[in-house]
Amino acid sequence: MNGIYEVYLSLSIPERMLAFLVLVPIVGGFLAGVDRKLSARLQGRYGPPLRQPFFDVMKLFQKERIVVNKFQNFSIVLFFLFTLFSGALFFAGADLLLTVFSLALAGTFFVLGGFAVGSPYSHVGAERELIQMVAYEPMVILVAVGMYQVTGSFKVAEIVQYQKPLILYLPGVFAGFLYILTIKFRKSPFDLSLSHHTHQEIVRGITTEFSGPTLALIEITHWYENVLLLGMVYLFFGFNPWLALGASVATYLFEILIDMNYSRFKWQLVFASSWIFTAVSGVSNIIVLSLIK
Repeated sequence: MNGIYEVYLSLSIPERMLAFLVLVPIVGGFLAGVDRKLSARLQGRYGPPLRQPFFDVMKLFQKERIVVNKFQNFSIVLFFLFTLFSGALFFAGADLLLTVFSLALAGTFFVLGGFAVGSPYSHVGAERELIQMVAYEPMVILVAVGMYQVTGSFKVAEIVQYQKPLILYLPGVFAGFLYILTIKFRKSPFDLSLSHHTHQEIVRGITTEFSGPTLALIEITHWYENVLLLGMVYLFFGFNPWLALGASVATYLFEILIDMNYSRFKWQLVFASSWIFTAVSGVSNIIVLSLIK
């Protein structure tokens, strides 16, 4: 692991970006397969093979392209491109704060895609997506701020090479980030907008009017986003690559377990609980850190 890590650090910035663009869909698709397989086992089912997400995406690309209007697909393309840009920045070792803002912009285009059509299900999903963004964005920004307070830099390349464990300085920030990851990974009880269980009350939510290649693009974008978020978890334990990798995998498995054990909250509770948790764990951690540094 240390050898692989050293090889990665030796790559140039364009090479790191290229590695991200090529390898992350494979990792993200595999994680999606693990998610479906483990979820099925927890429900007493056998579940699909681990490669099933790749088959599903390939099948979607083969379907006919049907759109309500041109802006609908244009928004999703921008959602995809800005997510790729965010991940490329992160894994190239660039500015973490810029990565966070770029990812927020990508989410905005996803919302606009939901509003671009006339479906009431899509509009409800887009409105809930906006609520989720307002709920989790403060905590994501606090992650970048907290890491800057400890390391003195927003550069991911410098943060990941910091020799002291960030988790010891930022336990509250990590706890808050873990809390909002349930929203970002679109897991119950915070799966408001996408409704990944198709029998629920808003059908497919914000993706109701998307189909074929566009829906495949949304799925791939989520793969990129999930790996980027796990990369941010990695930073908290970056002083030890093996521990950091284990913590990232454990975080993903923990979110699957949460998803299987809770029903969906109402949006009021999602919003209030996220901000309260952000204030109690994240903001208080930042304040204490500013006093002792």
